[in-house]
Parts: sequence; structure tokens; C-alpha cells
Amino acid sequence: MPIRLSERRPEVSPDRLLSECVPPPRFADVRFGNYRPNPDEPSQAEILGVLGDRAEVLAEPRKEPTLWSRLRGSKSRGSRSRGSRSRPELEKAGIYLDGGFGVGKTHLLASLWHVSAGPKMYCTFVELTNLVGALGMRPAVAALSEYRLICIDEFELDDPGDTVLISRLLGQLVEAGVQLAATSNTLPDKLGEGRFQATDFLREIQGLASNFDVRRIDGPDYRHRGLPVAPEPWTDEQVEQVAAERAGASCDHFVDLYRQLAELHPSKYGALLDGVETVGIQDIRLLTDENVALRLVVLADRMYDRNIPLVASGVPLDQMFSPEMLKGGYRKKYLRAVSRLIALAREGATQPN
Repeated sequence: MPIRLSERRPEVSPDRLLSECVPPPRFADVRFGNYRPNPDEPSQAEILGVLGDRAEVLAEPRKEPTLWSRLRGSKSRGSRSRGSRSRPELEKAGIYLDGGFGVGKTHLLASLWHVSAGPKMYCTFVELTNLVGALGMRPAVAALSEYRLICIDEFELDDPGDTVLISRLLGQLVEAGVQLAATSNTLPDKLGEGRFQATDFLREIQGLASNFDVRRIDGPDYRHRGLPVAPEPWTDEQVEQVAAERAGASCDHFVDLYRQLAELHPSKYGALLDGVETVGIQDIRLLTDENVALRLVVLADRMYDRNIPLVASGVPLDQMFSPEMLKGGYRKKYLRAVSRLIALAREGATQPN
């Protein structure tokens, strides 16, 4: 019998959430040494040198006590007056890599994580917001303040709530002496542009940007190449049959699956896929509800991180998000999800039963 994701109720401990904050398997072996700068793009070789210098500092264990250690050992706030700043060897607490898709930002970010001393953490921006939501702000700050380095891939701010949340978090982590590294496809002072222009929102963005040494990486942008063509959808019967024949395969109706996702905190989506080797989804439908769509984006990211093949029936994957959605503020997320799901569907079509 195939696995039914819609019937699973995973529980995830805080320790597991933190232990899973490492580069995904596809970036387990990347290093600065196997990054190949494009000779026609000088910024790629330049950032390799900049990150190499930063890595030399981060390879050394953090010598000063953390903010939370100092607080536990002091009776007054005044005892924090010395040593509460980040290490003097680095001018800014973080480095921010901006550039188009496919220029190697994630390769470089994961490489920095691999050579840095621990404790260290690697996560996507969505995973970070989910982690704070699951733990609560104060416990999250207490836990993350012990880290030497936190790497944040795909930094993005789609709404004022996330902006305030992450601004508060990163501000306290910088004060605690944590070093940060982030990637995004948008410069810090442009994050959120096209969605919200409130004064408070822009003020928070500016506060975030001041913590980073911003570096631009140029190169051919995958967005100019268009999305890959989605494979032909399977029939419902074929999806059920494949799920029954493949070991570790799941099979759920699309509606049942997205209703299940609504019942789970996004931080549990990874655990939902425990032991699953192929995901089968029947009757994928056109999405018009933003909440449903965003949950599916997170699920697609967790599937992609784990390289889990997909077999699906219904509308083609490149048509599952409505045209209005693909013109809106979450466009980048939806396009990323489509690209990843298509890659997993191609893998699903080549797997033996």
C-alpha cells in the first residue's frame, strides 16, 4: 500500500529542527576549490577572494563569550558594556551575495559553511522564519546566539510581518556576536519592492541592510532562459499504480494533500516526507488561493532538498499557478517551485517501478 501523506501527523522536536539546518545533500560536497568562476564575469573571481578572506576568520572558533552566556553570568545590564560587539577582524557582521539564478551563490554560501568553525547553521529564509515560528522569538534567539555562523539562502521579504520578525532576530544575533551570510536575487534596499511601501516596512529594510557587506555577483541569469517545459501529466490510475509498485512511494489526491498542509506548521513539512522515496499526487488543479499556493511552495522546496521524484496527474506543472499569481509579489517563489517540481517530475518519469 502506498504512503498517504494526508494521513500523517508528524511531530518535530526543537533539537531536530536545529539539527536539520545544514546544506541540502546536493550541496554536501561543494567547496571554494570546486567553484569555477566564469572568466567573462570578474565579479565571480572577486567574490571568491572576499569569501576566502572571511572564511579564514570564521575557521577559528569564536573566542568571546556569547551574549546569552554573559547575561546568565551578570547581574546587571551594565556588565555587557565590553565585548558585546562582533569580532573586530570583520568590519560587518554579515556578507550578502546578490545575483541572478545560476551564478553560484548557493555553492559559495554552502562552501563558507563547510569551512567555518562550529557551531554553525545553514537554512533558507523560509526555514528560518518557520523555525522562529515553531520555537518562539526568545527561545530562538537564545538557541541561535550560540552559533558562530548562520547562513541564510534565498533571503526574501514578502510581507511586513516577516520583515519585522527577521529584523528583530538578526539584530539580536548581531549584538550577540553571530556572523551572518546570506544570498538573494534582490539587493537589501530593494527587498519587498512592488508589494509594500509603508514607512515602517522601508525602515526595517534599511536596518537589515546596514548589517551586511553587499556583494554583487554577475553572470548569465537563468530567468532569461525561461522555464523548462513540464512533462506530460500522468493519469490518476497511472499515479496510483506507480505508487503501489515503487518502494517508499506516497499517493494523495491534490485536495487532500493541501488540506493536510494547512493543518501542519511548515516546519513539519520535512518530517512529513520521512521515508518517502517518490511522491505521487493525483488531480493537480489550477491554484488561485495564495495561502494554498505558498504552502505548496514550501513542500516543493522540502522535496527538492531531499531529491524526491514526483509523479503527478492533473494540470501540467507549469500551469498550476494562475497567471495572476505569476504576475504578483510572490512570483519568484512560484517560478522557483515550478522549476523544482518539473525537475522532480522528470526524475519521477525515469525511475524504475
